[in-house]
Amino acid sequence: MTKLNFAVVGPHRRGRISLLAHRPDDGLKLVAACAPDLDNLEEYKTTCGEDFLLTSDYLALTQNPSVDAIFICTPDFLHAQHAIAALEAGKHVFLEKPMAITIEDCDLILAAAAKSKGKLYVGHNMRFFPVMQKMRSLIEEGRIGRVEAIWCRHFISYGGDAYYKDWHSERKNTTSLLLQKGAHDIDIIHYLAGGYTQRVVGMGKLSVYNEVTDRRKEDEVVSVVFNTKNWPPLSQTGLSPIIDVEDHSMILMQLNNGVQASYQQCHYTPDDFRNYTVIGTEGRIENYADHSTKSQWASVHLWNRRMGYQEQGNEVFRIPNSEGSHGGSDPLMVADFIHFLRTGENNGATLRDARMAVATGCLGAESIRNGSQPFDIPA
Repeated sequence: MTKLNFAVVGPHRRGRISLLAHRPDDGLKLVAACAPDLDNLEEYKTTCGEDFLLTSDYLALTQNPSVDAIFICTPDFLHAQHAIAALEAGKHVFLEKPMAITIEDCDLILAAAAKSKGKLYVGHNMRFFPVMQKMRSLIEEGRIGRVEAIWCRHFISYGGDAYYKDWHSERKNTTSLLLQKGAHDIDIIHYLAGGYTQRVVGMGKLSVYNEVTDRRKEDEVVSVVFNTKNWPPLSQTGLSPIIDVEDHSMILMQLNNGVQASYQQCHYTPDDFRNYTVIGTEGRIENYADHSTKSQWASVHLWNRRMGYQEQGNEVFRIPNSEGSHGGSDPLMVADFIHFLRTGENNGATLRDARMAVATGCLGAESIRNGSQPFDIPA
């Protein structure tokens, strides 16, 4: 597999990570893209050449003998359909997280992967955040003893702009934002804890955006670009005509190795911040910001000495900025996908990791909608 030709289904927005795989000098070429709307894709021909293929038929890519691997970056509710078609055609697949929006579809994808000549890789880019890797290394070094509890708080200032104006706002397309957004964090909780959720219970509700009366028409397209003028949340305009996903959610997780964890997500906060606390038998660690930028350093704080109130840890690890989107994690993730295709070695999320993140999010949402009834995660 020294030479590989790639295609992308869903080239707009998130699909642009496929351009990171276009490295002709290394035998890697992005040769085709599929989308129902082929406008605003000039960047692909500019980068990949005038012979770059644009099509609105994804089956034309799965059946194209010159395509070896396909990036699937379509809306979440299409992941199973597109991934299974590509795997059944024997193509290698990069599947953007979440794997799917139901446990059943995840298991259908896994069954197709087991029969396919192609390899399946699920893109959980937070595995490659330097902050998360530092936290994991401190745990593995035994700096906080045995992990017993993990808490994650996720404040999403752009929630009203990004998730309540398009397909994300409906359960039929997302199940819950515990998948589209939460799959990141649930997976990282599993990664830091070294185990999987066994039982989940949740609380949450649609508390703000259901009260916004300014809605777009069903066939109208509105901007989903983050805009600081859209504040406070109740002054939002152009929201989806149907909104039935919660705008704040809280789940408690009992993991199979004894670790207990919690995840809280809110889509109407003024700030954007993701914070993890990991507590062990001999200390705790906590991150301030999840990735560095040119103007702001992220850091990981370690407390492992007995003390009173101290805002900073007794050790502070500053995380340098990395080039590339999402704190440099996207280039690392795409490079790992290519490494996986060439060697079989995967340093990112495994297929089981990806499935268990979805299963936890799905049943966490089910618990929220059923009076906080606890649910066990199926094997």
